[in-house]
Amino acid sequence: MTSGQPFVFRWGIISTGRIASCFVKDLLVDPKTRDVHDLVHKVTAVGSRNVDSANKFIAEYAEGDLSIKGYGSYAEVYADSNVDAVYIGTPHTYHYENALDAIKAKKHVLCEKPVTSNAAELRSLLAAAKENGVFFMEALWTRFQPLVNEVKKIAERGVLGEPVAVHADLSMDFNLHKIPKTHRLLDPSLGGGALLDLGPYPLFWAIVALYEHPSNKGAKPSNVTGTMLKTPLTGVDRNTSFTVTFSPTSPSATNTLSAQAILSCNLNAASYETGVVLRYERGMITIAAPIYCPQSFTVLYFQEGKSGTVVKEETRKFEYVGSGWHFQADEVGRCVRDGKVESELWGHDKSLVEMDIFDEVRRQGDYKLPLGVEKVV
Repeated sequence: MTSGQPFVFRWGIISTGRIASCFVKDLLVDPKTRDVHDLVHKVTAVGSRNVDSANKFIAEYAEGDLSIKGYGSYAEVYADSNVDAVYIGTPHTYHYENALDAIKAKKHVLCEKPVTSNAAELRSLLAAAKENGVFFMEALWTRFQPLVNEVKKIAERGVLGEPVAVHADLSMDFNLHKIPKTHRLLDPSLGGGALLDLGPYPLFWAIVALYEHPSNKGAKPSNVTGTMLKTPLTGVDRNTSFTVTFSPTSPSATNTLSAQAILSCNLNAASYETGVVLRYERGMITIAAPIYCPQSFTVLYFQEGKSGTVVKEETRKFEYVGSGWHFQADEVGRCVRDGKVESELWGHDKSLVEMDIFDEVRRQGDYKLPLGVEKVV
């Protein structure tokens, strides 16, 4: 990189669905609008099931940039020497094979959430990424938004005391009876259901507030309990609730956090305010919906010695050009530029915690994906 010149990071896009279009539109936002001056993003290739679909995507979402190569296969994107990193926006159950192919082609990878169908697949991908010396990250875009960084600063500076409980819900009414059973939400072969589709977001807030908290010292959850209500349409989970508990597992444990997250996701209920409540000994933080890309949060400070009596209230609002997807792209570009193979903000350990929890909730809910869908078990 020439001194004073921004690092140009070149992306190949795998899949031309809605999420990929959101990501690409944000990639093309001038990074200076978010005070980023050290790198710029460039889309150089788009892969789809046919070249016409790829070219249509480029025309609609990449400003018709004729320098972008449209390909009728993903393999051609992996083979393109003008691609530094691959963004994978395919359905959940294709993430493993798509990411593995990209890794074997020695491309850096940003893979949509949930990163895989199960924890075994993720461990296999991480081993492959290490073997090939490439960067790999789950696209948990919320983690990189400015609001989250501010929430963490307030939560961890001590004024609110220790975390006590997290409540987080993400629900949407998808009118399940009106969509085809082959839709990704209903099709078990695509990892359908509330947990894998919506669950990463409420769990994300538990990971940020509890797993990442200094008092936890990186300890895994001490207990996970889950329950599922399945839709008779296809047998995928329609309503899922799960608790994630963090506490010292022995008298000699170095972690001192004792807190619990109560999390839920529903495919047949509207979302509601407030989507996330982080409760502490001396106050609480409420996060405004939508919890995947919130624009404001409020801190309530309690009167000393009178828990629940609010003496001060502060609300912070955040605005930026774009929809919030570009911050994760900045993280990937900087990590690759600096020779890192994982992010310090959303490292491999956090995706493993996520997938281990999901595996356990599915086990307790007796939700098995069809035979052969999980490539590693």
